[in-house]
Amino acid sequence: MNVKDIFNKEGIKNIFFILVGTFISSIGINMFLVHARLLSGGVSGIALIIQYFTKFPAGYTIFLLNIPLLILSYKKVNLRFTIFTIIGTAALSFFLVLTYSVRNVLYINDPLLLSLYGGVLNGLGMGIVFSNHGSTGGLDIISVIVKKKYDNFEIGRISFTVNFIIVALGAIFFGLTSALYTLVSMYITSYMVDKTIKGFNRQKMVLIVTDKVEEVSKEIMDTLRRGVTLLHGEGAYTGVSKKVLYSIVSLTQLPQLKLIVHQIDPNAFLSILDVSEVHGKGFVRELF
Repeated sequence: MNVKDIFNKEGIKNIFFILVGTFISSIGINMFLVHARLLSGGVSGIALIIQYFTKFPAGYTIFLLNIPLLILSYKKVNLRFTIFTIIGTAALSFFLVLTYSVRNVLYINDPLLLSLYGGVLNGLGMGIVFSNHGSTGGLDIISVIVKKKYDNFEIGRISFTVNFIIVALGAIFFGLTSALYTLVSMYITSYMVDKTIKGFNRQKMVLIVTDKVEEVSKEIMDTLRRGVTLLHGEGAYTGVSKKVLYSIVSLTQLPQLKLIVHQIDPNAFLSILDVSEVHGKGFVRELF
């Protein structure tokens, strides 16, 4: 893949959402976590520790510490992810500096509320970035390398495990209470990352048993532009052979599919299942 292929129409859309995600994440960090003097994970956590002690903005530290990790990303992952990570890292650093003053906006001193809402916004922002083939740098890069090798691992949980070490170091400087609230925030962040990624790629698998196979399959292909596969089945009780329609549709297409089937064959049987990942023509590519 060359640079021209990365900065096509889809790539520009990805970059836009990476910028949106990093902005949301920076608000979560500055408005909530920094306000409560809590930490985030990985490089961001280290940068916040430095900021609390020296007043040196975390945005600058994050960018400097990410330079060797970006080199590792280029060697171990791929060019697209590395370029989008450079953009994500630079954007997060910029927005952290830009939104530095929002830490004084809230007049809430409840660390539990601050950790919860900080975790939600931070995780939502990071999830948007991941869903658009980028990252915010730091341990995200290491998480992606592990994810690339062991596909059954979820990114948020990998990061949470590694970040536990950072929290332990933070407990030494800021006390156990702060560390425990940080853990709460980090768990919410990892949960939101995984849910956001799955939400952006959520699909439905539909099995349809109908006597009007040709009409239903043709309407699905023509109207929804989704492929249909015919499976051969047999009723266990009747012994009658049946053709079962198999199709994958997006969550937004599901109501229309139900309407199509009901209008053609009101007696049709539908079985609808959640699908967390779909790879192939007409669906999103792998994240990494």
